[in-house]
Amino acid sequence: MSPAESIKRTLESVPSKFRGPGGAVAVVKDGELAGQHVWGYANLDARIPITPTTIFPICSISKQMVCLVLTDLLQNDKDKAFEDALHKALHELLPQDLMANKDLTVERMVAMQSGLRDYWALTVLWGATPGGRFSIYQDAPKALKRLGGFHFAPGTEMSYCNSNFMTLGIAIEKATGQTLGGLLESRLFDPAGMKTAALRPDTERLPAPLVGYEGSDENGYVAYQNRIEWAGDAGIQASLEDMVAYEKHIDHSSSSAHSAYQKNSQEPHYIDGSAANYGYGLARIEADGMTVVGHGGALAGFRLHRWYVAEKRVSVVALLNSDMDSAEVAGYVLRNVAGLPAKEQQKGSLSETKVEWTGYYLDEEANLAIAVSHGGPGELLIYYAGHEDKVKITDSTKASSKGMTVSYEVGKLSIHRLREGRKLTAKSLAPPGSPNDGEEVIYTGSYRSEEIDSKFHCTGTGEMLYVAFDGYLGEGPAHLMKHIGKDVWWLACQRSLDAPAPGCHCWLLAGKKRQVRQE
Repeated sequence: MSPAESIKRTLESVPSKFRGPGGAVAVVKDGELAGQHVWGYANLDARIPITPTTIFPICSISKQMVCLVLTDLLQNDKDKAFEDALHKALHELLPQDLMANKDLTVERMVAMQSGLRDYWALTVLWGATPGGRFSIYQDAPKALKRLGGFHFAPGTEMSYCNSNFMTLGIAIEKATGQTLGGLLESRLFDPAGMKTAALRPDTERLPAPLVGYEGSDENGYVAYQNRIEWAGDAGIQASLEDMVAYEKHIDHSSSSAHSAYQKNSQEPHYIDGSAANYGYGLARIEADGMTVVGHGGALAGFRLHRWYVAEKRVSVVALLNSDMDSAEVAGYVLRNVAGLPAKEQQKGSLSETKVEWTGYYLDEEANLAIAVSHGGPGELLIYYAGHEDKVKITDSTKASSKGMTVSYEVGKLSIHRLREGRKLTAKSLAPPGSPNDGEEVIYTGSYRSEEIDSKFHCTGTGEMLYVAFDGYLGEGPAHLMKHIGKDVWWLACQRSLDAPAPGCHCWLLAGKKRQVRQE
């Protein structure tokens, strides 16, 4: 079978392997389109099919494109006027106590090493409702002034945070006096031949006929309407044809030592000099001795992904109008086209091993709970900061994956999250029962956090508690909480304005760990 026929068969097999309303995939090899395939419907109700020109919101894939403009501005600014204006704008947007930290730099922001808190998660605490409006020029500045302190010291760890890129997008406009959309058009879209790509911040106004769907193959799909504005962090929309043009442009740029993409795709580092895996809107992974660089994007009803292997000059793009895992789709195509190894399968004598250290733990430094449960054979599920990671059990006290190592001592977990450069120790929480060993404590009432300007209401009886948040975005919905041990409660929040809120699942209500004052 010829390489062209192999690529064609791989792409045509995607719809059967990854069922959903529709999608579009493409492979660019050696700087040319090697194959593309579109299937399904842009609008199920109207029976309008997806085509190569259907425009998708590419969401967080936007970050790398904004960074190309940023680097281009910095590289071509001989007298440092733009750099100075950019720093002035950042001082206007962010709290001064944060900007006083010399390690908070533009380089740390584009590497997700700033230590800033993610406004996406904080919108829940500011009273946002699912599907609510969020305005760049009205709500975003208020959000940035309410971020509170650092999540960690800048440059020491990596935590995915949209605040970095929202801030930079606004700051670039302030520094240049031009719109971010206009800068993207003149410095990237036009040179790359992305004819229909544009920055369209309002997610409520997608170009017809595209609709995003939530649901599953088993339960059916329902259209979802987003109402968020975003720009620097996720506002670009583009068709498959636009993304193919982008991949061709990236392949050409990668051969130039002075191109913005060449600079931006270099391996990033932490402040101590150790290697990181995220910089300038690009994530890096190692697979079979090759470096794969790319990014995903997500919005309720949409999942997108792109990967590029410079060594083999192969790009893969996957655009879906559902919540299916686009990284799985892009990875499947890339493994077949670039000859990367198949996903690892469970094997060995430990496949049936079950450990005795499942349960709940508390990372006291970050004030986040960790849930450990059994997954498949020889597998543990580690739920932390809004994400679930699968690790393989290697012996009775250890488990690991490519992104994480876990070791257990009696009553304690030691976790190294490799991709974030974060090492943490978490202590076991007592099994659920009486939160205070028989001592009667009244949790209900209203509490206030001055740091982030948020009010927290707690209602209910016994261990059936409900919570709601008020803030500058309004009065949010009630959420359910359950006791998981000691003075820690688990707050179930499946959606903020649009997506699940990262890290919003642990609330400390009692004792010395109380994070808010009662009113």
